[in-house]
Amino acid sequence: MGSCLTAEQRPAAAAGAAPGGKEGEGRREEEVPGRIAGNGVGNAACLFTRQGRKGTNQDAMVVWENFNGRADTVFCGVFDGHGPHGHIVARKVRDTLPSKLRDLIYDDYGESPVSNSDGSILEETLSPYADAENKSPMSGQKQEHREFFCTMKDSFRKAFRVTDKELKLHRNIDSICSGSTAVTLIKQGQDLIVGNLGDSRAVLGTRDQKGRLVAHQLTVDLKPDHPREARRIKRCNGRVFAHQDEPDVARLWLPNCNSPGLAMARAFGDFCLKDFGLICVPEVTYRQITEKDEFIVLATDGVWDVLTNQEVVDVVASCSDHSFAARSVVDLANQAWRFKYPTSKTDDCAIICLFLDKEDGAGGLSGSSVTSNGIGYSQWAPAQSRKPRLSSKRVVPEDADDGSDSNISGDERSLESFTRLNTLLALPKFGDTSPTKK
Repeated sequence: MGSCLTAEQRPAAAAGAAPGGKEGEGRREEEVPGRIAGNGVGNAACLFTRQGRKGTNQDAMVVWENFNGRADTVFCGVFDGHGPHGHIVARKVRDTLPSKLRDLIYDDYGESPVSNSDGSILEETLSPYADAENKSPMSGQKQEHREFFCTMKDSFRKAFRVTDKELKLHRNIDSICSGSTAVTLIKQGQDLIVGNLGDSRAVLGTRDQKGRLVAHQLTVDLKPDHPREARRIKRCNGRVFAHQDEPDVARLWLPNCNSPGLAMARAFGDFCLKDFGLICVPEVTYRQITEKDEFIVLATDGVWDVLTNQEVVDVVASCSDHSFAARSVVDLANQAWRFKYPTSKTDDCAIICLFLDKEDGAGGLSGSSVTSNGIGYSQWAPAQSRKPRLSSKRVVPEDADDGSDSNISGDERSLESFTRLNTLLALPKFGDTSPTKK
């Protein structure tokens, strides 16, 4: 979901070749120890994705344990493609971004960074936009801790920017009207850095003061109608409005034609919009993990569109075997799609469950079902069915960091129609600039 789809799909990558690379390149990447890029289970995490009914599965995901050569460090990322070549963009980002980030961290530190060497903790003043101006979560902390977070934030932003520029220059990937979201994290010891781009989401399962397991949202969905995002888009002459046939979905449009209708304000690719307010600058936040924190869920909007944060946390917690947790959430999300949007095409779903206590979870389990396209299925038994509770809650974010990446030239090639999660309407190509006319 996110971008509209053209009536004519351009040819995909050559058969047998890794998306966006030479043949065999993806297979070599998969052979990296501790890296799982499809349905499977690792020492601390489980992954699962299922194709929806809109066509090719455009979701991708990766878990990389022993990241940067450290046994206490793991990288996780979930990527949601959109547009005619979104699946190729998502897989290219999945295969490129972690290595870029690892190299940048090494260049900055000489090794993976270590914080809290004096045993102190970094106080969590985390807002969904904690890296906004004058709202740093490092305020009031020691200088070395501020430097740690700032350097990690710079590494995330550089890695995202370099990955986006490589997409633009890649000859075999047409990302003019295709792109991908990304929600990523690095957990090193008790330090957690989260980088978010778009409307995928990270949610923490933690215990409150009464010992109840509650959901704490670590990211905010970066949509065009958020006040700070909308101001940036309008300054760049982009337009934000919801089409009359889907009034609850604000989209980003080109200045002079009603296309392409992107339902997010930040993304990889989508270069036709990069001069008009779309950016690839991630929101980067920090959290100190405590003994009350049990697991983190990263998932694409195919899950969050139909399940609340608390419902997802409850499902993960209900699984006595952690290796079933990701699939159980996807199973429930698919049921919820049928109940909530019975006339709609089910969206792709991808999820990573990262457990913060290895000894209590999937410890000792090895990675399995590693696939290059992220749509293979492992031989897990089906989880027990649960009837979904179809409540919904909208998170109202605080103000966002106002990044910019306007050095990429735009392309006004439009797309003919779009597919919304809860509508089957195939709208005609717009010929005027009025948001109220079909």
